[in-house]
Parts: sequence; structure tokens; C-alpha cells
Amino acid sequence: MKIEKNRFISLVYELRENDSEGKIIEVVEEGRPLNFIYGTGRLLQSFESNLSLLSKGDSFSFSLSSPDAYGDRREEMIVDVPLSVFMVDGKVDENICYVGNVVPMMDGSGNPLSGMICEVTDMHVRMDFNHPMAGVDLCFSGKVIEVREATSDELNNTMHNHSCSSCGGHEGSGCGGSC
Repeated sequence: MKIEKNRFISLVYELRENDSEGKIIEVVEEGRPLNFIYGTGRLLQSFESNLSLLSKGDSFSFSLSSPDAYGDRREEMIVDVPLSVFMVDGKVDENICYVGNVVPMMDGSGNPLSGMICEVTDMHVRMDFNHPMAGVDLCFSGKVIEVREATSDELNNTMHNHSCSSCGGHEGSGCGGSC
């Protein structure tokens, strides 16, 4: 059976930065494979298109340039947030406000997103809202371990749980959950 829209897919892969010799970003093994319903918009379209028409047992190896993956790094996604946002009872919450911490936030429209704290000053907190893999070319190699028709429960669950459209991407796997 070939990978096609609304089929349940299970695969393992190794994700490297830039090319097949690059730094390992993520390894997904058979004990905890990536399982998803193909074509439901949960993963990067460019990732899924490279899997199209593969079958159980097929190996794959492909690269995604940063524009086709998580996009290029954008300077406008690095912003200064008033220090007061991180204050509780007049004091900075040091359990949250420290360099390197990824903090869930909301944009002006109430959409959830995550930002990494880059710098803390007396007046502001500099935060980077770029996806952690923005500006990085990705190289995937792996194997399809299952392809089958998705059950109606799986399809309903996928559609029901796909209510977010821009979760910042910080909590997804390398394959690019758009949420």
C-alpha cells in the first residue's frame, strides 16, 4: 500500500543539520516511531511530499532547504518585551525569566506562540520568536514502517485536534508539526 491522503503512516528517521554528514538534530526509532495521518496538514508539506507514494519498507533520504522547512530567520521576530511582563508582586519571576528559557506567549490576536529569552536587561527582555530550526537546511533519512488505511476514529481525532494553526512550532518534532 502506497502513502496517500488520509492513510496512517508510521516511520523512523534521523534528522541532520544541512546534509547527511551534519550534526544530528533528532533520531526517531522503532520503539517510538512518528505516527501521523498523511495529508491532514499537521506536518510540513515539503516533508510529506517527499514521502508521497512510498510503501511499507521503503527507505527515504531527502533534504529540505530552510525556506521549504521552517523558513529563514527573520530579525523582526526578535523583539524586546517589557520587563514588567515577567513581574509577579513587583519582582521578576526568575523561575521563568532567564536566558535560554522558552516561554509560551500570545501574539496581539491571541494566537499562542513560543519565544526564547535571549537577553534580560533592567528595562526589557529580548525574545526570539523564530522557530528554533529557522534558517537551517534539514536532511532526513529513514524508513517507512507502516502504511494502512486510517480508521474513522483516527481521522476524526486528527481533524478535531487540528484547531491550532500557528503554535510557534517550538514543541514539535523535527519533521515539522505545523502545531
